[in-house]
Amino acid sequence: MIADQFETFLFDLDGVIYLGNEALPDAVNSVNRLHEQDKQIRFFTNDPRPTRDAVASRLRALGIEADEEEIVTAAWAAAAHLRQEGITKAAAVGSEGLRTEIRQQGITVTDESPEAVVVGADEQTSYTDIRRATRHIDDGARFIGTNPDGAFPTPNGPVPGAGAIVRAVETAARTSPTVVGKPEPLMFEVALEGTSGDQDGVVIGDNPATDILGAHRAGLTGILVADEAPTAASRRDFTHPDAVIQSLADLFSHTVTSWTDPQYSWPEDIRPGVGAVASNGSGEVLLLKRADKEQWALPTGTVERGESVEEAISREMREETGLHITVERLTGVYSHPEQQVFSYPSGETVHFVTNCFLCSVDGGTLEADQDEALEVGFFDTDRLPSQILSMHPRWIADAVEGTGVSVR
Repeated sequence: MIADQFETFLFDLDGVIYLGNEALPDAVNSVNRLHEQDKQIRFFTNDPRPTRDAVASRLRALGIEADEEEIVTAAWAAAAHLRQEGITKAAAVGSEGLRTEIRQQGITVTDESPEAVVVGADEQTSYTDIRRATRHIDDGARFIGTNPDGAFPTPNGPVPGAGAIVRAVETAARTSPTVVGKPEPLMFEVALEGTSGDQDGVVIGDNPATDILGAHRAGLTGILVADEAPTAASRRDFTHPDAVIQSLADLFSHTVTSWTDPQYSWPEDIRPGVGAVASNGSGEVLLLKRADKEQWALPTGTVERGESVEEAISREMREETGLHITVERLTGVYSHPEQQVFSYPSGETVHFVTNCFLCSVDGGTLEADQDEALEVGFFDTDRLPSQILSMHPRWIADAVEGTGVSVR
């Protein structure tokens, strides 16, 4: 049973442990039973407003054994991240609970030359707070967001969450934040300090887009509490749970196949890309030795707004190699979650769907863009370099064999 498969259990709160002011059926007995088995327990919430002590008191009032050290709020995780980063002074936008958690990490909360600004939210957050955070970031402070939730439900409908304020500051400051809360891995990494959860931890939540995605991005098994399994768009979708249970009592009767990290990153975006198999008329194709990977590769790039794919590959060739080309035909459209997912220094991860073209060189002077390539040259298709990106020999073969359709 699931209770025997893992030593560390990370529970979402609202929708898993309680709903409103009432404990959900079987939640109290199930959690306390895990405590009796000496399991390591963590309770998760993306709500950045309360202190850990307040959440622990609420759980104890429901009859659940809970210590402050077992509570992981977005505010506490953000404060712990500041401590790990060596921050000693930080400004805060949000609740008094957020400020309390920051102070308890030994960090001074101040608007006088802070090293970081932590943006959360509460009912009193105002335009002045957004302006204050923007000024600090413009002055060089690090930008930390407690959690990405744009709204949260109430009996009277959705109301703005911390994510709405974080995005307002991001827009004004024109700088992306480091976001700590679910589904970001940071919250899980901070919570698992001092546990064995990185080897045998499981997350139990009710939201595939935060709890399950966050679990999988952190390398943990994710179990969904729901009446029925959600339909995933793709079998590779990180939001697809490893198991679905109807109540926490099922932890003692069901089993789960543990999550295994795939050989690709979870992308935030899918974008169109272009690639060129550019021939010099002598049976040779153009390759660049990429500065970022130090591997040989075909010229590739992205499609910009208002640009056709044919215009995009012509522009990329001019920028990267100095050559002018004629696009002959489309030879393939390629998408692979391992080979075509790229992570950038900003933390952004993108999956490219690449349109590859057979092209002929008709002018220009061959010269590598030093920011993109270490070397550039033509190679016989039967003697490609050994250090070449794994998908590109297939693209070259498809082009040389004459498959594909004409570009119109």
